[in-house]
Amino acid sequence: MALYGKYSQGMFVIAKRYLKDNASAEDAMQEAFIKAFQKLNQFNGEVTFGAWMKRIVINTCLDAIKAAKMDLQGLNEDVFSILDTNDDWSITDETTIPEVLAAIEELSFNYKSTVKLYLLEGYDHQEISEILNISENASRTYLHRGKTKLKEKLKHLRYGTGS
Repeated sequence: MALYGKYSQGMFVIAKRYLKDNASAEDAMQEAFIKAFQKLNQFNGEVTFGAWMKRIVINTCLDAIKAAKMDLQGLNEDVFSILDTNDDWSITDETTIPEVLAAIEELSFNYKSTVKLYLLEGYDHQEISEILNISENASRTYLHRGKTKLKEKLKHLRYGTGS
């Protein structure tokens, strides 16, 4: 109960990033805690308990999304190319955090998941490839394309409203 009390609020916030409603996020968080407690013997201390738990929560949320039969599109691995990771992520100062988060939610599942894991959770491409069961190249491509679509959406928001 001490672990649950310490981490449940933070894990709920993470689950809410992936699942739209509070009930689904709470269910996923609870399921993640059950999984974690059942596999507590596998926690080896290489990372903090919070980081280990966060990964379980994210995987549980992604499983819930997949189970809801969201439209997943496979990409041909042959068309991937190594992308320059030093490209500009900046957006205008007038753009608010809620606007960015709303624009991320409008992305397709693959782009949205990769952008969230990279930008919001801080995972690198190797970790994202393991979580989403894709290649690191696919992760880079999804991130690049997701970022491009995100910038387009935010630019359209600025110019589309007369601001």
